[in-house]
Amino acid sequence: MGNRTVGEAPPLIGKRQSDLKKSFNLAVRSLLTTCSKQELSKALPNFTSAQQERLHQLSIQVITSLHGNIEDEFESLCLETQVGTALDTVEQLVEEQCLDPLFSDKTNVMDAVHHLSTAKKTEIQYLRGLLERAEEHNRLIRARVEPLKNKTQEVSGTTDVVGKLRGGILSYGEHKMSGF
Repeated sequence: MGNRTVGEAPPLIGKRQSDLKKSFNLAVRSLLTTCSKQELSKALPNFTSAQQERLHQLSIQVITSLHGNIEDEFESLCLETQVGTALDTVEQLVEEQCLDPLFSDKTNVMDAVHHLSTAKKTEIQYLRGLLERAEEHNRLIRARVEPLKNKTQEVSGTTDVVGKLRGGILSYGEHKMSGF
């Protein structure tokens, strides 16, 4: 995605490769969505609205960054495994077969079922891996938010204690002053 040098023309990609990238990006976007401010407010009622706003902005930054990282990793993986070249070759072979009047359109149904089944199993494993990584990421975010919740509660408790001490000192001073 961001690996091209300045002035270098974008590589031409075939329809199958373009469809693959579009499908992947749609899948990633549907898996990784940020929660609304209202949902965050409901989940973190002890935080002030300013803190909730900051946490919401932080979650948006994290999700945006995660989107970019996943898309970059997918692009890198596609380049590394030469998926584009393979899809371009498939596209070319399909075009050639469509133009060849002698090509037999008969295929073994069981072979097609086996290949489709294998492809779907591979896709499921890949999507499970993405889901596990997203769940791990969510767990890490929750682990970061929990100490923030605790700090807010501690600060609230400390504020109450300071207020009581201040009141006690003031009343002690007034008592001392009235006694003289």
